[in-house]
Amino acid sequence: MKRSLLLLSLLAAAGFAQAEIRTWKDATGTHSVQAELVSIANGKVTLKRENGSTLTMQVSQLSKEDQAFLGAGGAASGGGASTAGDWPQWRGPNRDDISTETGLLKEWPSGGPKRLWVNEDGGLGYAGFSVAGGKLYTMGLYDAEEKLICLDAASGKKLWDLTVGAIYRNGWGDGPRSTPTVAGGKVYAMGGNGDLVCVNAESGKQEWTVSMTKDLGGKLQSWGYTESPVVDGDVVLVTPGGSKGAIAALDAKTGKVKWQTEEVTENAQYSSIIPIDLGGKRQYVQLLMNSILGVSTEGKVLWKSDFPGKTAVIPTPIHNNGQIYVAAGYGVGCKAVKIDGGTATEVYSNTNMVNHHGGVILIDGKLYGHSDRGGWTCQDFKTGEVVWQDKGIGKGAVTCADGMLICLAENDGTVALVKVSDKGWEQKGSFKLEAQSSQRNPKGRIWVHPVVAGGKLYLRDQEFISCYDIKG
Repeated sequence: MKRSLLLLSLLAAAGFAQAEIRTWKDATGTHSVQAELVSIANGKVTLKRENGSTLTMQVSQLSKEDQAFLGAGGAASGGGASTAGDWPQWRGPNRDDISTETGLLKEWPSGGPKRLWVNEDGGLGYAGFSVAGGKLYTMGLYDAEEKLICLDAASGKKLWDLTVGAIYRNGWGDGPRSTPTVAGGKVYAMGGNGDLVCVNAESGKQEWTVSMTKDLGGKLQSWGYTESPVVDGDVVLVTPGGSKGAIAALDAKTGKVKWQTEEVTENAQYSSIIPIDLGGKRQYVQLLMNSILGVSTEGKVLWKSDFPGKTAVIPTPIHNNGQIYVAAGYGVGCKAVKIDGGTATEVYSNTNMVNHHGGVILIDGKLYGHSDRGGWTCQDFKTGEVVWQDKGIGKGAVTCADGMLICLAENDGTVALVKVSDKGWEQKGSFKLEAQSSQRNPKGRIWVHPVVAGGKLYLRDQEFISCYDIKG
């Protein structure tokens, strides 16, 4: 009790704030404070009171209601830790596609894990999932409108939807193709035409909208806007591309532009930004068609390294201990650079990992993903050398949970459970996604990445959203 009260009294200067003033209570229910959410990191929450002072305490010391609120949006991205089991944005809480959940099945029964529900009204497109506070957020195309939708994660029942923008048309399949981000009680979602909306996570009420093209000077590329926005403190980071600046920071509350990188005006590609801490300072790393770069919290380009992509560059960058790794398809391969202040020194560049769009995951010094040259690949992060390769289930996407890889084949919907190991492909079960769409464009595949949240595996093929129990 005294500890909770003390924590509610400890104040320190805050660098930013991001949410509305609300009442926060401790786990006993006897102490409360009026404050707004600043950040969540390493299981701790920082709040700022109306007088500007801040306090930091363990998330577990808050009331269940407040912990649920954080799960529904307080889990801001950029390295922050969310309520256990939540997946509040693209590639999870830390943008690394690794779940912190434990107690999951290490081997699947014949025929795969139990399917709990299927929602057949998810709309068309390739949008991914965020799961927070018992709700699942994604996007879909309904006739000529792209919508942000919210489902009850336990039952699959639709709770609300909101029109984001007009239909994005594409020869590989129409509709949205990014993942919403949940932070500070809000949902930030990007439509295929570059319409970004901020919405109340509980009610679905729109608070603001910004166009990547009309407002930020961006140019719509061949496969539309596929980036998943990232929220870092009081800003939303996006990549409109174009003459006004490739990367932009918007006020998370209002959508107003704080800065754009006038030094870099490349057009947007299809990757998503990762926030990192390096040398005691925050920066934002992004992959463009011709370069990898790091940008300061003020919008200044800190370093830049050439990366000559072809056709499209898609996978999200990976960072560990000052080393940045990127990969791309179309025969380009991968590259790693070591960052020292404003200098980016190449560590290696090769075609050992030609990852198209299924993603790469870094676990204990090894990278795992599908390469167009060699199939499923384990690659040494430091050296870039191949550790092993296996054809496995064919080309597809990957996520990681509880020491296991969950791989999804894009051609036929086969889902495989594979042990994380530098010894080889060790499969521990598989099944085929049952609910597959007849409305998918003939050129399209099952491209939505698998997501694990709350002991459940979420999969999608166009309008069909499926949920499986992988805790058993």
